[in-house]
Order: sequence, then C-alpha cells, then structure tokens
Amino acid sequence: MAETGKQKGKFITFEGPEGGGKTTQAQRLIDRLQERGLEVLYTREPGGTPTGEAIRDILQHHVTGEEISPATEVLLFAASRAQLVNHVIRPALDRGAWVVCDRFADSTTAYQGYGRGFDIDQMIAINSFAIAGATPDLTLLLDVDLDEGFRRITERHRRKASPLDRIEQEHRSFHERVRQGYLDLAAKWPERFRIFNGMEAEDTIAAAIWECVTRECGA
Repeated sequence: MAETGKQKGKFITFEGPEGGGKTTQAQRLIDRLQERGLEVLYTREPGGTPTGEAIRDILQHHVTGEEISPATEVLLFAASRAQLVNHVIRPALDRGAWVVCDRFADSTTAYQGYGRGFDIDQMIAINSFAIAGATPDLTLLLDVDLDEGFRRITERHRRKASPLDRIEQEHRSFHERVRQGYLDLAAKWPERFRIFNGMEAEDTIAAAIWECVTRECGA
C-alpha cells in the first residue's frame, strides 16, 4: 500500500522482550514530553481501540476457549494494528501530536516471525499492509536478560494476583528466539532502532532515553 503524506507529529515505539520495562519507560518519557508542553498520546499493542482491546483479550487470555492457530494469531495482531493506526495513531500524527506506543509492528515480527517461525519477509509485508505507512520515527529497544525479565514479570503478576498470559507462558526457547529477533531487526533498521540495556537502573535508562529522543526527534 502506498505511503500517505508526511506526518506532522512524531511516532515513538517501545519494543523488547518480556520484563524489559517498556511501559514504565514509556510513561516516564511521556511525562517529560508533556513538561515541554507537547501533546502526547500513549497507546499499546495489541489494543488501543475497543476492537483492539477485544482482540487483545482473545490473544492473551483464551477468552474464546478455542486454540488459536499461528496464522490466525498473526492476522489478529495485524487487524488490531490496522484499527489502531486508522482510528488513533494516524489522526494524532496528522494533527501534530507525539504518539508513544508500547509495542508495534516489530513485536509481531519478533514474536510471530522469529518466535513462531513465520517467514520474516512475509511478516514484514503483512505489517506494512496493516500500518499503511505509519512507520515509527524512533524505536526504543529495551534489551534484558531473560532470567531477569521473567523475574520481573513473575513479581508483577504476584502483586496483581494474576496469571502469566498466553505469550508469557511460552517455552524459554521461544523467548530466546524473540530476543535475538529484536537484535536482528535493530541491525536491519539501524536508522530508527536504538538499543538500551534494560538491566540498568530505571533512572539511568530514562535519562539515556530522554537524551536520545531530544537528539533524534528534537523534543
């Protein structure tokens, strides 16, 4: 699909393996941007719209009780993404807002492509169709050791008295492939990926991200 006209706003995505601190760092970045007087929209994937949130429940929590085939999983993620782009992200960018998204198209390539074993070029083509030219200006990859990442998410679920979701329950080898997939994607698109060590202190990461965003996007 042909790319639409140049967007007025800035589009920043957070990516990475489980437990890397994406949501925390996204909120800290939003707070700093808003202190500059900028309009900032936060959203997440899958989800971000009523349709997308319904799809999120299907993907994460087995709400239908039916086993989801790998191909269906890919297309559900793409459907949620297309809805989010058309109803939330694109309108915000067109009016000049900054959009900060917790996961985006790269997640599907990493999880369903590298993790599940789908053809990577096919995954990229599906993502391209779904986002219709809404490519991030900057993708912040929070890389984290798998043991530490799962220690964090286990503790988070313990505090909330909630179970691990369907993706979090996948075998360690799946998550190892996902992590490597992210690093491969960062090498493929160095013009928009920036890698941060998710093992560092929260304040240290936040400061490094802010320096990166001000340098790359002119915040």
